[in-house]
Amino acid sequence: MIVKWKGSIIEEDGVMGMRRKITDRLMQWRGKTASRLPLLLYGARQVGKTYVMQELGADCFRNTVYVNFEADRSISDFFENDIHAEMVLKILEGYYHTKIIPDETLIIFDEIQMCERALASLKYFAEEAPEYHVIAAGSLLGVALKREQYSFPVGKIQIEHMHPMDFEEYLWAKGKELLADMIRAHYEKNQVLGEAIHKEALSEYYNYCIIGGMPAVIAAETAPAATLNQQEIRQMLLDSYIADMAKYALPGETVKIFATYDSLPSQLAKDSKKFQYKLIKSGARASQYGDSIDWLIRAGIVNKCVKCTQGFMPPSAFLDLTAFKLYYSDTGIMSARTGMNLERLMSSEAERFRGIFAENYTACALRTNGYELLYWESDGTAEIDFLIIKDDHVIPVECKSGNHVKSRSLAVYREKYQPAYSIRISARNFGMTDQIKSVPLYAVFCI
Repeated sequence: MIVKWKGSIIEEDGVMGMRRKITDRLMQWRGKTASRLPLLLYGARQVGKTYVMQELGADCFRNTVYVNFEADRSISDFFENDIHAEMVLKILEGYYHTKIIPDETLIIFDEIQMCERALASLKYFAEEAPEYHVIAAGSLLGVALKREQYSFPVGKIQIEHMHPMDFEEYLWAKGKELLADMIRAHYEKNQVLGEAIHKEALSEYYNYCIIGGMPAVIAAETAPAATLNQQEIRQMLLDSYIADMAKYALPGETVKIFATYDSLPSQLAKDSKKFQYKLIKSGARASQYGDSIDWLIRAGIVNKCVKCTQGFMPPSAFLDLTAFKLYYSDTGIMSARTGMNLERLMSSEAERFRGIFAENYTACALRTNGYELLYWESDGTAEIDFLIIKDDHVIPVECKSGNHVKSRSLAVYREKYQPAYSIRISARNFGMTDQIKSVPLYAVFCI
């Protein structure tokens, strides 16, 4: 087991063998024939994109041509001229001294945001050479794509989003597949989990809140022989995100991005977590810091949750885009930034912080499951943490960190919109009472 720091990259030999949900989607893509398009993998730094791509190549192809445009800048020069599929294939075969064979070779373009022409070439693979398997990924691709010079191959690629490991993947990594299966089974049946198992799952949830879902962190947590411990790795990841702000943001935006990111702990500590520009800087306005927020979202560092003014379908028709909340995209980064550890989180005086972590954790889990992050507010007097669209219904989701679950806001919402049912996330066990589905904190991945 080796987890070591190398420049801006954490090398994670210890993640080998970690089971990831996205692998199933990659396998489906690999099995497609005529309808297959080049695949583009979005995701923040260190979520495991490189590993899953290389794992796909090792498991499902005879050989792999791996191109890293950040590590080897010279390869980009070959894309300056002709980027039709036939020419790109010749370039790759010559540069890597490898024969590329349809259905037997996987072509990987990693850190593709460093080479605009390589991104543009995906269009030609879709149109001229669909028999070849091409997969691309970029850590800051969302940031790069906003730059006007990028020609995005719209309609010519399949896009997949990759997030940090969720709680279920964390349990798999710890060898607790049976516990994960039990959680899913009891969620579906609204059936109470045995008290001992319930406490064990809650204990794992609290630990996950601190370490988060970055593969290198989980690898260090599950292997005592790791060169670096998980606290060190989380801090290094936080430092690398900050370094990216300086390296990849436009010069005039760097200070604003820093300031916006630094305001997140105070934003989340408020009773109302609606983002307030004044917490960045006195007198700050949306016109000054809107681009900075956008940069953090596109980089995958934060998740945005937008206010919805009505509980009717479709929620997209009732959005107030001026009102939103920002959450960390990983609770491990959040704990590193706030200096929170497990002992402090479980202390009696940290009840408020447990609530903050529970809400941020829920935001991450819902986003990972593909939900658009929305919340509801009524005249500033009642607030529902999240709204999700499930089975063509708008479902209110309320998040509590403990066993005290009474909520006037949920009662107000239910009376006003009469949802098919509601979801209440808390430390309580599974159950269904008065059309309120009780979901323990550790089971949010099931929603």
